[in-house]
Amino acid sequence: MALLQRTQRFLRLSSKYIFYTCRCFSDATKLTSRRDKIKQGPGLKDFIIGDSEPVLLDRPHIPYLPENVTFASKRKVYFDVYGCQMNLNDTEIVWSILKKEGFEKTEIEDEADIFLVMTCAIREGAESKIWHRLDHLRGFKRRRALKNKEKPVKIGLLGCMAERLKTKLIEKEKAVDVVAGPDSYRDLPRLLALTDSGQTAVNVLLSLDETYADVVPVRLNQDSVSAFISIMRGCDNMCTYCIVPFTRGRERSRRAASILDEVRHLAEQGVKEVTLLGQNVNSYRDASADTGRCDTKLAKGFKTVYKSKKGGLRFADLLEQVSAVDPEMRIRFTAAHPKDFPDEVLDIVNDRPNMCKLLHLPAQAGSSAVLQRMRRGYSREAYLDLVRHVQRRIPGVGLSTDMICGFCGETDEEFEETMTLLQQVDYNVAFLFPYSMREKTAAHRRYQDDVPEQVKKQRHARMIDLYRQKSQTLNEAEIGNTHLVLIEGAVHKTGQLLGRNEFYLKVVFEQQEILTQDNSKKTMKPGDYVAVKIVGAKASVLSGIALYHTSISEFYREVSWGERNVLRV
Repeated sequence: MALLQRTQRFLRLSSKYIFYTCRCFSDATKLTSRRDKIKQGPGLKDFIIGDSEPVLLDRPHIPYLPENVTFASKRKVYFDVYGCQMNLNDTEIVWSILKKEGFEKTEIEDEADIFLVMTCAIREGAESKIWHRLDHLRGFKRRRALKNKEKPVKIGLLGCMAERLKTKLIEKEKAVDVVAGPDSYRDLPRLLALTDSGQTAVNVLLSLDETYADVVPVRLNQDSVSAFISIMRGCDNMCTYCIVPFTRGRERSRRAASILDEVRHLAEQGVKEVTLLGQNVNSYRDASADTGRCDTKLAKGFKTVYKSKKGGLRFADLLEQVSAVDPEMRIRFTAAHPKDFPDEVLDIVNDRPNMCKLLHLPAQAGSSAVLQRMRRGYSREAYLDLVRHVQRRIPGVGLSTDMICGFCGETDEEFEETMTLLQQVDYNVAFLFPYSMREKTAAHRRYQDDVPEQVKKQRHARMIDLYRQKSQTLNEAEIGNTHLVLIEGAVHKTGQLLGRNEFYLKVVFEQQEILTQDNSKKTMKPGDYVAVKIVGAKASVLSGIALYHTSISEFYREVSWGERNVLRV
């Protein structure tokens, strides 16, 4: 009996062994088949655009998207632009890419097939405006679907907010069809084509080398006498409050040759003023061109969190070349970091008449303790030393700044130090903001946003009041002086002409015939340089009387900028 039981058990185990052996053999066969299929499919190398296929192509091959995507044409695009001047320039890059693919631009919502919203993530207030805009577009899209199913509306979110929130936008905003970060604009035609099949398309990959250097921006306003040129993208400074390194990536500079080509192109189009853009323009470095100059050391009292880049053509060299393209074209630049103002840059600004004498020195705070928490790399004292040095190097220079109130842990005493800095330094232009915490920043990881919103609002209001008082005083001091003004257009309500002086301040005056350089008379139009005598002043605008047509070289023909002393004739 025991023998029979053992025999039956052996047979059961044997049958199980045979079953499992056959199953394992079958699974192994399937596994081998899967491995073969994987080997035949794309590998990691297929998802990396290498040296054999550079990033800077009109339409780069992207292996994770199907090759048979049909690019739409004759579809009308409506642009919504929020945020900084960089976003405006990015929109012109996007429009250049789409225009080449056959898209059309419209400024009438009812005509639009595609709404592209260029977003900003620098502050909570900027994002709130965009969420409200999306509410409107969602409703517009729904009404279009009910009215005309054959002509659906697509909504795309571009830029910093798209990079920061990524798929959260898709999850929260079901109406959004495309999400594209700052480095994926070349991919937009394909992404938009994918949405025709009902897909939601997302590309928010950041690049280490994308600068769109080969894309000639198409200006949204062809009649404008001014233009913006991005000379670099991204930022390496890693200030604790700032989201830019996480939305725009690491710092990289365009080659100087492509920048100069764009300046020449704009000069040929009649543009009279160009602003060089970047998150930190004065750390510009074109590694492909070396001037042989020694690298400039940081000024005393300034430091940086990253290792300074060696060699290459630096910002002073670029300014020298850009300002030489057309002596009758004004050159501005923004934004800047106080640590990167070597004497070479200051001397170029001082010596070239067409270099505007308004320098952006963003302090951010007046308290050394707050500046340290912000990881700005300087103290209050070092910043004031820089201001005095700049004023000595460029007599009559104008200054602009950025200031934040209510940063993490800011006490009443620390805020008062910011107020005394605003009082001490004569800023012609100031951008003042209450602090808003941004995810991913170092401040979000390290600190508490512990200043109450009501306190932030009160401090912000005090900063604005002080700035307006100071601006009123500075502007009233210009009454009786003559300024060189570039006419931009007309004031719609009054019909007066509107222009800007060296310090980017608005100047308004009546339309009339005035003398030209050959003693004849003619009316004024946008793009003209005119000498304007200031007769009235408010905190944000000057009013004057146009005297005669002139030019940059003629206005500064006999006397240097320093001798004229703050636009005085």
